[in-house]
Amino acid sequence: MKAPICSTGLRWLWLTIVIIVADLGIKQLVLKDLNLYEPHPVMPFFNIMYAQNFGAAFSFLADEGGWQRWFFAGIAVGISIILMVMMYRQSAQKRLSNIAYALIIGGAIGNLSDRLVHGFVVDYLDFYVGNWHWPTFNLADMAICIGAALVIFEGFLPDKPKQEKAK
Repeated sequence: MKAPICSTGLRWLWLTIVIIVADLGIKQLVLKDLNLYEPHPVMPFFNIMYAQNFGAAFSFLADEGGWQRWFFAGIAVGISIILMVMMYRQSAQKRLSNIAYALIIGGAIGNLSDRLVHGFVVDYLDFYVGNWHWPTFNLADMAICIGAALVIFEGFLPDKPKQEKAK
């Protein structure tokens, strides 16, 4: 018999919910209060600016006529399902990987929601140096990137000896 869900990695899905709620809440404020592409300076290198992204990271495939909306939506659903299965199959004690997966799922679902509701992803974080601007992004994008970085980082950590795993 499988252990209760609270002893699996799914125990960490609370973090996914936090990311989704925060991301969608911020996006609602952006849609309500900001005009498209109108920067609001916060610091000498950072603006809050409402932007629409019809593609993926760095507006990849943004000009492809609409099919990419469903393609990226499918990828988000697929990756989220795969990561939840992986979380279910591993112990809640594997904190780093569970946190990484929860962040990726939260970001993927946050952006998926935008694609399904608006047909584009709402971006609002605009960093720049002089006239050079990093592509505008959002909290969901940050969660995905941090989660992916944690997965890579964990790959460099040594495995625990078998004796410790048995305890």
